[in-house]
Amino acid sequence: MKEVATPIQKVSHQIIQKLLTPQEAPCLSLYMPTHQHHPENAQDPIRFQNLVKKLEESLATKHDNAAIKHFLAPLEQLKNDTSFWRYTAKGLAIFSAGDFFEVIGLQTTPEELAIVADSFHTKPLRQYIQTMDHFHVIGVSMDSVKLYEGSHHYLTEINLDSSIPQTMEEALGEELTDKHTTVASYGGTSGQSVNMRHGHGGKKEEIDIDIERFFRVVAQEVHEKYSKPTGWPLILMALSEHHSVFQKVNKNPHLLHKGIKHNPAAISLEELKNKAWEIMEPEYLEKIEQQVDKYNQARATDKGSDDLKTVSVAAVEGRIDTLLIEADRIIAKRITNLETGNMQNKDLKNPKVDDLLDDMSELVTKMGGTIYVLPSDQMPTENGFAAILRY
Repeated sequence: MKEVATPIQKVSHQIIQKLLTPQEAPCLSLYMPTHQHHPENAQDPIRFQNLVKKLEESLATKHDNAAIKHFLAPLEQLKNDTSFWRYTAKGLAIFSAGDFFEVIGLQTTPEELAIVADSFHTKPLRQYIQTMDHFHVIGVSMDSVKLYEGSHHYLTEINLDSSIPQTMEEALGEELTDKHTTVASYGGTSGQSVNMRHGHGGKKEEIDIDIERFFRVVAQEVHEKYSKPTGWPLILMALSEHHSVFQKVNKNPHLLHKGIKHNPAAISLEELKNKAWEIMEPEYLEKIEQQVDKYNQARATDKGSDDLKTVSVAAVEGRIDTLLIEADRIIAKRITNLETGNMQNKDLKNPKVDDLLDDMSELVTKMGGTIYVLPSDQMPTENGFAAILRY
């Protein structure tokens, strides 16, 4: 069978908004872990097929065989795309309904999930992007650009978007100053370096101009492709002499002032994770403190609430500016009336499918509000949620 090119999207606020747009039912949502290396990744298509079988069983309760075959056709096509299964990351989220089909790559390992419903199940994606300890690290030298995604618990390298140049020569092409060819930096684990210039009478000022132009392109592309869609902080890793240059040309507001002064080619993933978290942890705690302070101030002026009925009605009416929710907290209720905010208790056999925090978060996101997922010990309330109201 001819292979097809299946595009894999990155998680972003925009893609989540797209998934929250009403679609033609049934809406199929599938989450699965994937493996990054052979031979482990050979089992991924089998795992995928088992999850598709669960979707088929669910569809069979309401639809005939012809309809089921139609609904599952995009997934069956994906199963036979051998090039797709060479994808290297830790997880996938796949959504299909009518003419809508999206595949999203994840850098963390999701729990297996296969759901048929009237709308897509987006809670794992929303919590993935809204958890406040996420960040990016960009490692830059003149002959290499690497990007990492991480949190307090993990760090993993990302396959860079093809628009991001990997070297100065690739970025500048024919515009590269022809009086030099390359500048090789050699650095040890201390991050110190000695620049070895090769070429025909190349001038340092011309090389410096090229470095600035290269860094400007990289900074802009990373901003557009990664920082802007997620809103995550960005940490720079580079040799000491390159930090001021990168900061000078950078227009990305998510780039932190403090960076890692180290040769990107001479650091282990574990060491990089530790160094990145040393920088990120104070930023993370400050962000939490700011949101908790905002909630406490709002509550003092009757614009903050943790009352179940009040917050549910405010979510339905689009009056929530910011919703703080407790990570991994499940509230066994559902909003059953999108006009009044009325709720009913639920016997949640699978609490990951439906719960009150999921309902409220989805409504707040649709209405342009902001969600932050906080660890339980940082929440300002005992109820698992806290809302800052617009009015």
